[in-house]
Parts: sequence; structure tokens; C-alpha cells
Amino acid sequence: MRISVSWLRDFVEVPWPGKELGHRLTMAGFELEALETAAPAFSGVVVAEIVEATKHPQAEKLQVCKVKAAGGELLQIVCGAANARAGLKTALATVGAKLPGDKPIGAAKLRGVESFGMLCSAKELGLADASEGIVELAGDAPVGTDLRAYLQLDDEVLELNVTPNRGDAMSVLGIAREVATLTRSGVRLPVPADAAAIQEKHAVKLSAPAGCPKFTCRIVRGIDNRKPSPPWLRERLRRAGLRPISPVVDITQYVMLELGQPMHAYDLSKLKGGLEARYARDGERITLLDGTQIKLDSDVVVIADEAGPVGMGGVMGGLDSSCTAETIDILFEAAFFPPAAIAGRGRRHGLVTDAGQRFERGVDPTHQERAVARATGLLLDIAGGKAGPIHVVQLEDKLPRRPEVKLRRDRIASLLGTKIADNDVKQTLESLGMRVVAAADGWLVTPPPHRFDISIEADLIEELARIVGFAAIAESPAIVMQTVRALAEEAPVETQALEILAARGYQEAITYAFVDPALQAKLFPSAKTPVLTNAISAEMSVMRTSLWPGLIKAASENLRRQQDRVRLFEHGAKFGIGVETDLLAGIAVGARRPEHWGTKTVLVDFYDVKSDLEALFARTGAADEFAFVADSLSCLHPGRSARITRRGTTVGWIGELHPELVREFDFTYGPILFEIEYIAGLVAKMPRFEEISRFPRVRRDLAVVVDEKVSLRQLHERVTFAASSLLRDIRVFDVFRGPGIEAGRKSVALGLIFQDNSRTL
Repeated sequence: MRISVSWLRDFVEVPWPGKELGHRLTMAGFELEALETAAPAFSGVVVAEIVEATKHPQAEKLQVCKVKAAGGELLQIVCGAANARAGLKTALATVGAKLPGDKPIGAAKLRGVESFGMLCSAKELGLADASEGIVELAGDAPVGTDLRAYLQLDDEVLELNVTPNRGDAMSVLGIAREVATLTRSGVRLPVPADAAAIQEKHAVKLSAPAGCPKFTCRIVRGIDNRKPSPPWLRERLRRAGLRPISPVVDITQYVMLELGQPMHAYDLSKLKGGLEARYARDGERITLLDGTQIKLDSDVVVIADEAGPVGMGGVMGGLDSSCTAETIDILFEAAFFPPAAIAGRGRRHGLVTDAGQRFERGVDPTHQERAVARATGLLLDIAGGKAGPIHVVQLEDKLPRRPEVKLRRDRIASLLGTKIADNDVKQTLESLGMRVVAAADGWLVTPPPHRFDISIEADLIEELARIVGFAAIAESPAIVMQTVRALAEEAPVETQALEILAARGYQEAITYAFVDPALQAKLFPSAKTPVLTNAISAEMSVMRTSLWPGLIKAASENLRRQQDRVRLFEHGAKFGIGVETDLLAGIAVGARRPEHWGTKTVLVDFYDVKSDLEALFARTGAADEFAFVADSLSCLHPGRSARITRRGTTVGWIGELHPELVREFDFTYGPILFEIEYIAGLVAKMPRFEEISRFPRVRRDLAVVVDEKVSLRQLHERVTFAASSLLRDIRVFDVFRGPGIEAGRKSVALGLIFQDNSRTL
């Protein structure tokens, strides 16, 4: 958010220059991202008045102007601007002046006529990206005054990062409250006079209590919307990053920036009957101010007249009822829309508006009357007209009320590690607009209506730390009991497990726990997914039920950046409904080994990643407890996937990504994925000493004909069960299918290794 220091000083005493102010606001939680002057450097430009303007004798598009500047001296200036006319007060760059870019101004002859200076446009002064004609100043602008001083162009502009929880600070008033708290001073609010001159109200009906419990409006008739907004207002909008358009639009934007209350103005002649705040009906459409035509969903609040929607509540007004230069009668609107009624409604149509951002974060539900009064006062001063009374329609029981919060002394000390004097606690919270009542062991605190972010005790303690200042909290050594604890040898050792993967060429990744629901549904269509109630974006609106979505996305991004060999692993949690599971997951895609002249490039496959896991399982000292059981998962290749078990219990999965998903995610070839439960999969087995036998081994080879469906693992388990305790190892050295073996069966050749520790066999 951009805010000028001079505008801020209208509301509060600011004892610091811009840089110091930015530092103090940063320490209070509003990070200063940039600090700049309101206009680029130029000098020698003054307020001047055109006394006479005649056609140039040698050029049709030029005029010869007699211009009065300092001391009443008349200067001859040749000007090509269409709006140059007698009586206009404008900006004159005198001989010797320097414009932005160090451009000097001197006397010159233009088509045979001498010109002693230059009448400037806003673009030439660096005050606009584009402009039509020369600068037009107010009629009371003092001739001869330095333009920088008159327009306060040496003003400093702060660009602040306002966090999403602080919607109340997205205005000059909001930042002024913060400065007033830091300086222990008060805030000066504009007090517009009640300018009601006609007794006319516009009918309003509230049919969506949860979506719009308050609607404030006011009729103003007989305005001249062709008039330009005054320079001071245009300048403030420009410094805030907005473009001036017309008095009505400029004023609604100005009031939003000043007070934080989004407003809208309807052309009264275009409205059909009264207004109704309601939910959209099936199939309704609206063309918005930016020309976008959208189909409205039934959970979207609209402002409608008898003909249909004229505005998308809290997001943007409609084009059909918008104000133009010909507008004479208007209706100001300042409504209250709860955050839950607005959140995400605009973004689903690609609309991110200033109004939507403020309503999503929370707007003061008591400020609408002040905003309408302020806008009316400005409009009457600039464009004339007569105003009716402020008309407020509200459902009192549906308006939010800030809850009373208990604040305990001992809790402050517990969380901050220091004590804050009772008087400082009370003064700090009261300076933030809170009502503070003493209680037995602390205080009962009621936040002001604009602070939607304060609901629990920790919020209040955060405010104390923020305003008192973290630097003011003295450092003290932590008082701890140092004890030596034995670490169970069977406990999973995260560092060692991760080091094994790192040693085998993997890199650790940390991905978001919030994922795209569409991506997750493609991988796990039947998973029950926890949905976020206030998501950062639609692409991060559900909790992950696996680490694979983040790893797949990360691998895909790396491949797009010409990384031809990607190995990633992550240790983190997956989330179910009411349950959280610690996982270790990984992905491998690309070449098996880095490119080398002596070896052929081969893609990584299932068995490469399986061997990585076997190395990991060997670290547990219980590699024989793990098994890879052929099985299928919806997101894995049906013939290249396996369930990982430990002592018969499933602890994870391994496999190649399903071919359909390989195409879906734009992989050239299938990545290999694995995921295991961290605790169940990595608990180590207590090491047991075994003496190496001094006696020779004996090998006996055995060929067994079995059904094709019998896996080598099953055969291994059956032979182990049937053999004596002298069996040390089983080696499969051949699998044969062909002549002599009936269809559907196979011959498996086993090498059985026997050994005794006490005698020869």
C-alpha cells in the first residue's frame, strides 16, 4: 500500500522524517518496502496564469501566449497544447529551469516567434505516464509560487506491506491510528458538515442478512461530472498509485484510500426502482465496470434493481449503472459485507479489486455513514449539486461485535518472558482503541469494531509486544535443567535416514502443506481431504493427503528448467480428517547416473529406487522384516508398483507414476515415487551379536516348479519356514519358462547356503 506522509499528517502528528517513520512502522509490523519522493527532481517551475492566447502566425497547431509569472511580468510563451487558454493557471518552466532528466529550458524561436520558457504537461514534469495538454491548476493558485511547494511535490511516499490480517490498516486512517499509538497522540478525523438540501431517499431492501447486513446510501442531484478534479486530489490519487478519471470516481477512490471504506456511485437515472442486496439467482449475468461479463453463482451477493444485478457486492460495480461525464444525479453507496461473504468470490472470476481486498480482510461496520458524508462534502465542493439525507438500512443483530477477551498478567510474562507494568498495558491497549476494564488477575479487553484480527488472549499480547517494541524486551538467559538422556537405539534417527538418501544423490525439498485440490484429486480421487476455510488461493485450498503432489510439482518445475536428473525427498506430515501422519517420501526422474563418456545414459527405474530404500531399511538393522509386495495404487503404474510392508503391516508404497498422469503432468518419462511412514518404517532393531562361523559353508541347488503367480518372495518365505536353522542364505540364480514346463508355471532355481557354528556339515 502506498501512502504519502503529507496526507498522513492531515490525521496525526508525525514527528519523524519519512525514513524514520518507515523504520518505526516496520518495527510495528508494517514493513517498509520502498521510500520515494512524490515527484522526480526538477527546478525553476512556477505557478503562472495565461493572460492571452492567440494563434501562431506561422503554425496552425501552435498558440502564442502572454503568461503572467512572478512579479507580474508578462512572458511570451509558444505552446502547442489544445487546452491553453486565457485565464488558465498552469505550470511554467522559466528560462534556466531544469525538468526531470536534467533537461534545461532556455529561450528559443519556434517557427519565427520567440518563446521565453515552456508551459508544462503533467507527463513532462514526471507527474503522469500520459497527459493531454498542459497542467491545469486551481483558480486560486498563487501566481509565482514554486510548483513543488504548491503541490507539495517534495512529499515522501511510503510503500508498506500490510499483512492479510490487518485490513483495518489499508487506509490513511488505519496507518494514522498506528502512528498515534506510537507517539501516544490522538487522531484527527475529517468532520464533514451535514449538507442535506433535499429530502429524498432511495428505497433499499436487505434480503441477504449474512451477506450484506448494512447498506448506506445518499442521493446527490445536479452535479457537473465534466469538471476536472482539483490538482491536490489528483496528486494524492497519483501518489497512491491510482489514475484520476472524473470527480465522482476520484472521490469514491479517495474516500476508500483515506478511510478504508470502499464506495460505489450509481447513475441515478439508470436505476430501475429501489435497490436490493440479495444473493444472485441461477443464470444471472452482469457486465462489470471493466467490461467483463460473468455468470453469477448463487453464493455471490449482488446489489440489484428491478431489472437485475447492478453490482457484484464488495467486488465491483456494474457497467450499465455506471457514471459518465453526462451524469447529473448520483446515488452514493457504502455498504458492509462480512469477510466470509466476499472471500474468494471475485478471485474465482479472476477479479482482484481494491474493494474486494478490503472487505475480505474486514471493514469497520460503523464507518459507512462517515464515508458517505465525506464523499458528499467533497463532491459538493468540486462538482456542485444538492444532497439528500444519509439513508441507513441495517440489520443490527447481524452486524459483527468484537468479543470481550480476558488478558492475564501471568500469561503476558509467560509468553513474552518479561513483565509489563499494569499502567503500560492499559495505556497501550487504550491507545489502540480498545476498552480496558480491570479484572482480578488482569483485564477484560474489548477490541474496536475495525480490529477483526483480535479474538484471543495471544492477539492482545502480540499487540503489546508490537507497540512496546521487541527491542524493549530485555534479554535474559533461559533457566533450564541440563540433563543427559539416553536415546533408545531402536528410535528412528531422522538425520541418519536423510543423510543416506542425500548420499545416494537425493536433495531435500520442503513443499507446501496446502495443495491444489484438482492436482490431489488426480492422484488420490477417493481421499478425504481437509479443506481450508480461508485459503491463500484456490490452488492452495486443501491440506495434502500425501507428500507426492508437492514433489511431483517440484520435479516437473525442475525438468522445465533443463535439469535432466532430479532426485528429491521430503520428510513431513500428511493430513486426513482429524489425523496427521509423519512420512518420508521421494521422487526420482531422469538419468540413472550423471552423463559420462564411458557409460550409456539409462533412465532411472523401479529397481533403482527400490535399492535406495533397501539401503535405508538396512540402517534399521532389520532389512529382513521389509517386503515389496506387488500391488496397485490408482496413481501408480499397475505393473510397476509395490506395497511396502514391515512384518506384514503396510508402511508405504513405491512405483512409477501412472502413464495417464505422466502425460497429464507433462513428464517425458515416468518418475519413480516412494512414500513410507516415518515412525513405522524407520524404527531400528536392537543389534544382536553373532559369531562368524569357523566352519565352511555348504551349498545345495534346488529347482522348484511353481505356479506363475507365486512370487519369489513367497517362495523365499516358504523355503525359510521349511528349512532347518542351519540355512544361512537363499540365492535365486535362474528362472526358466519353456520346453518341459507347462503353461502358467515356471521353474525357479535356488541356491541354498547352509552353515553350522559348531561343526562341519
